[in-house]
Amino acid sequence: MAELGISVYPDLSPLSEIRAYLKLASSYGASRVFSSMFSVEGTNEEIISYFREFIETAHQYQMKVSLDVNPVFLEKLGVTPEDISLFHEIGCDIIRLDMSYGKEKDLIICKNPYGIQIQLNASMGIEEELKYLKENGVTEKELLLGHNFYPQRYTGLKWKNFISTNEALKQYGYPIDAFMASHAENTHGVWDAKDGLPTVERMRDMPCDLAYRILEASGTDHIFFGNAYASEEEFASLKEVMADERNTKNSPLYEPIKKMGITLPETIKEVILKVIPGPDITEAERYMLFDFWPQTDYGDSSEWIWRSRSGRFVNSEFAFPYRKYEGEEIPAGSVVIVNDNYRHYAGEIQIARLPLRNDGQRNVIGHLADNEADLLELLPDGTNIRFVKA
Repeated sequence: MAELGISVYPDLSPLSEIRAYLKLASSYGASRVFSSMFSVEGTNEEIISYFREFIETAHQYQMKVSLDVNPVFLEKLGVTPEDISLFHEIGCDIIRLDMSYGKEKDLIICKNPYGIQIQLNASMGIEEELKYLKENGVTEKELLLGHNFYPQRYTGLKWKNFISTNEALKQYGYPIDAFMASHAENTHGVWDAKDGLPTVERMRDMPCDLAYRILEASGTDHIFFGNAYASEEEFASLKEVMADERNTKNSPLYEPIKKMGITLPETIKEVILKVIPGPDITEAERYMLFDFWPQTDYGDSSEWIWRSRSGRFVNSEFAFPYRKYEGEEIPAGSVVIVNDNYRHYAGEIQIARLPLRNDGQRNVIGHLADNEADLLELLPDGTNIRFVKA
């Protein structure tokens, strides 16, 4: 499960408000807090004093602190790659280098004697440097990767570039951070941010629970609210999709599978997909969609459907009478169940990836909520899905 983080802006809000936000976020499982150190004005002594107090406060809520800096700002503070003792003195956990020193000096700072993790900018083409650092023994405990956020609408990362970048960076084994947007009223952020602070442009207006699921599926290890302050309602929605693994002994499928000589793992991790149920969905169909689990595509489905066989193992207990669907095709994004016109497969939950010919063998029982198909496309074969009513 991807860790949850928040961002705060000491140049824009008082420490008393930030303290209250840290308390709220930590109560919902947030474990990291990001802040831009070089955006705070004042003398070196004032900046250092402020962040020392801020870090102490964050640590009271068991949250690690990541401070965004660059070489010019560090020079102003008298910090060099060879000597980052100042950050050790104020208790900083992670130094994010918005701009690199270059691979040789970045290697030196990564190997600092204080155990402070260094984070490089993942949005700026760093594969060559990562190869160098990896070859020179930099471990994942020493180095993190963090994408940018983008205040100005229409300037965030391209979706395909973000996905391909994460795929390329993952081979080095270093954890990756990215940002999503809060849609609470009166949020704030760097450079007069008014439109959220996401990493990926097409995710700017997505609800945070969906953005979190998509970022996690893309290989992101730590997911931050870019703007502040996210609402308690948003944190609650994230808690729902960050649900713990379920014990398979509580699954309706446990006994039927056991009788077949198949052993299920002790617990199952599931990815939530949100579905808008159809108005004429039956109680049996509703049960199979929302209450019967696990639902898994084993990877041998066609390009037309995502398919879970699970319901077929208990279909003798239910009836799924044919229900006429108007139209020659079932649209992509439709959630269907195989009906009694094909009794052997009755009870299977399927999702139309492409339009399906309406052959009378499937009842349409709902459709994916907005942008949920984006998440579905990222899920590898064998992913367990938990369907939740949108």
